[in-house]
Amino acid sequence: MSVFRDRQIKFFSLFIVLYIVLIFGLGAWLCQTQIAASKSIYLEHDRAVVSALLEQGISKEVIANAVSSTDTSAAGVEFLNNLGITQNTLSSLLPHFSQFQYHFLIMSLGGCICLTIILGIGIISFLWIRNRLYQQAEKIIDNYIHSDYSRHLPQDGEGEIFHLFASIEQLATMLQAKNESEHKTKEFLKNTISDISHQLKTPLAALEMYQEIMEAEPDNAETVKEFSKKIGTALKRMEQLILSMLKITRLDTGNIIFEKQSCPVKELIKNAISELGTRAVQEEKQLIIKGTPNLTIICDMDWTSEAIGNLVKNALDHTEAGGTIRITWESTPTMLRILVSDNGSGIAPEDIHHIFKRFYRSKFFLNTPGIGLGLPLAKSIIEEQGGFISVQSVLHEGTTFSVSFLTKS
Repeated sequence: MSVFRDRQIKFFSLFIVLYIVLIFGLGAWLCQTQIAASKSIYLEHDRAVVSALLEQGISKEVIANAVSSTDTSAAGVEFLNNLGITQNTLSSLLPHFSQFQYHFLIMSLGGCICLTIILGIGIISFLWIRNRLYQQAEKIIDNYIHSDYSRHLPQDGEGEIFHLFASIEQLATMLQAKNESEHKTKEFLKNTISDISHQLKTPLAALEMYQEIMEAEPDNAETVKEFSKKIGTALKRMEQLILSMLKITRLDTGNIIFEKQSCPVKELIKNAISELGTRAVQEEKQLIIKGTPNLTIICDMDWTSEAIGNLVKNALDHTEAGGTIRITWESTPTMLRILVSDNGSGIAPEDIHHIFKRFYRSKFFLNTPGIGLGLPLAKSIIEEQGGFISVQSVLHEGTTFSVSFLTKS
């Protein structure tokens, strides 16, 4: 039975077994003692009777026959009744039996008292140890109720009570994880709101300033046209910022389910740069695509295209007119890699470890377009699908982003 796996119950059960053995042992000893005492009293009674008969001059032959006789007669019974010796005679009137009864009662009472004390000590010890365990568990559970998980319930034993403790510990772990998750969610929402608020301050201030300028010179067509264009640019930047923040927030909170399927890499790249070809031509930059045409990758087509598109946008932002952006891919037995390389301005060594942080802008490229969310968003999309993204760069020579996905055997 599982109840006997509990060490305390096991020891208490052993105590009960030993206690039962003690009772039988004490009972056997008491029986032997009383048999010996009965024999001694019987002999003492015979000695007294024989001695009295000898003093009365009764012959030894008659006394011997009387002592060894086992038969009773009506005359003998009547004679004893006349003397007042019957079943109803008080024990105190029978000296030898009275002495035997006294010793028997004393020994029986002493044995019962000893057995009761031993049993009481065993039960009280078990209950005391058990009560200490319950009090300890009660304090720890009370700490759990008040979100204090610094102490843990005892896990060093077996049995039903420790199985219950293990279940409570599992529940406490789940509650702790839930509390931590809620705390992280609150911190995340707080930081997200703070980031959005901070990032919207600049374009909102610019819009307010542009509006004031246009109101001040309503008849100046050139001024109205110039600042209308700036308002459009600022609004587009705000729209891009809000859309990017919504996407990255959905990724962080796990609200996006990626629909993975086998996608041709060539089609994936084509989808990623579909809206960037015109920009590259306008900025006099060249997009070069090269790779094995039949390779496929397991991913979400739309989201992965957006991630790679963000890498290409970043390359366009940091490449001067006449520059080249190369998008290539290669396969190994264990992974497929997509490379986005440019021969642009490169990344400063002190910035290389920070480029995937949200809203991070290098002090060397403050005038470069962008909101600082493209690379973090690309990293989140790739890593949420089990991929890896890395970067290598040499300042003033160019940058290469590598997106890797493990291939299934």
